[in-house]
Formats: sequence, C-alpha cells, structure tokens
Amino acid sequence: MVNGGSGTIFFSNCNLNCIYCQNYEISQLGNGKEISIQELANIFLEQQKNGAENINLVTPTMYVYQIIEAIKIAKNAGLTIPIIYNTNSYENIETIKLLKGYIDVYLPDFKYFDNELGEKYSNIKNYFDIASKSIYEMYLQVGLPQFNENGIITKGVIIRHLVLPNHIQNTKNILKWIKENLPSKTYISVMAQYFPTYKAKDNYLLNRKLTQEEYDEVLNFLYSLGLENGYFQELGTHEEEYVPNFNLK
Repeated sequence: MVNGGSGTIFFSNCNLNCIYCQNYEISQLGNGKEISIQELANIFLEQQKNGAENINLVTPTMYVYQIIEAIKIAKNAGLTIPIIYNTNSYENIETIKLLKGYIDVYLPDFKYFDNELGEKYSNIKNYFDIASKSIYEMYLQVGLPQFNENGIITKGVIIRHLVLPNHIQNTKNILKWIKENLPSKTYISVMAQYFPTYKAKDNYLLNRKLTQEEYDEVLNFLYSLGLENGYFQELGTHEEEYVPNFNLK
C-alpha cells in the first residue's frame, strides 16, 4: 500500500498551448490512453485503495462532464478522499459552477496579468479576465484551505503562480491582484521550477531558468504585501528530473 501522497491523474490535451509546457507530450502532442468513464471511476477507487490522500485531476478542463459522472460512480462505490481540480484557470464560470459539490480543493494556476502574454505564450485571448473570474468563483465555492490532523489539505483554494524569467513584473502584478481582491489569508504557492522546454528553448526571453536575483525580487515583493499564507520553492538546479515519464510503460 502507498503511504500517503497524491493520487495524480493526468489528462491528455489542454485548452492552452503554452510554449514552455513541461508536460507537452500529453498536453500538446496528445499522448495518452483512452479510457471509459467507468474505468476512470475505477482508477479513483484504486488510488484510494493504494493509500492516496486525494484524487488530483491534472488538466481536467476538457473532460469535466465525464469526470463528474466518474465521481458519482466512484462515490457510490465508496470513494471518500478529497478530489482536487488542478487547472490552468482558463475556465468558463459555468464550468466551475457545474463542479460545485464534486470538487473539494481547487489548485488554479494564475499565469498572466497581461492578456498579451497569454496570447504570446499560450495562444489564448483574455487570459487574465477569464482566469481571475474563475478563481474568484472557486473561492466562493470552497473558501480558504482546511487541513486535516496531518496537515493535508481537505478543502479550499491554493493559487499557484509559476515565475517566468524576464517577466518579474507579471508576477508582481498577479500577487498584487490577489492581495487586493481575495482575503489576506489566501494561500499562494510561488513556484520557481521553470526551465526551458518545448518551444521555449527557441524563445529569447524564456530560454533560461530564473536567476537568484529575479527570484529574490519576487520573494521580497511577496513579503512586502503582507500576505499571510503561502509556499515558495527553493531555486533548484535539476527541475527536469521531476517531469513525469509519459511513455505509458
């Protein structure tokens, strides 16, 4: 039996086309395995049986209707662990409202403050306008994070933001928006794991990792805002090693 951990399920294809996507093999190239709704429900139950702390649905947007049906089946068969919706936040409000009562934890990425960056790097329009509204709806549904006796989240929203090299002002604007529009106890995860992959290797602004100076500037700004809860990563050197192997073996 697995001792804890997150029961992560990756879905192929994505409604964004990020040129720096670390999971591009499944998100952009569509690699994966087709399964039925019943099989998905069985995977949920198997993860619980193996000791997973939660079901973590990664890039689930395009499969919401099927996911909801699978959750119904699995809960009727004894699924009790929390369900996490791990999203890029480019979601219709109607989609998030459909998920009410089925999702315990939302882990939304908040990528861009400037809509032009969304067009430039993810090939989508109006990212900020759509993402900010969907994140607020997530907060209205499940609120601030709640944790069990082992410190594992059971309900709530944690907003994640990946810091991009040469785009520190974008990060500052995102953090400032959170400060001004959500409770001060909102949980934020500032991620320093960026490394150039996929098409970003050929982009002159994104073809390197963060510098320590850039990351220090972000953290100093985060502290200056007075946000009370959050996580940040140490600036690493081997981020590539943590990308899952998607060869289905």
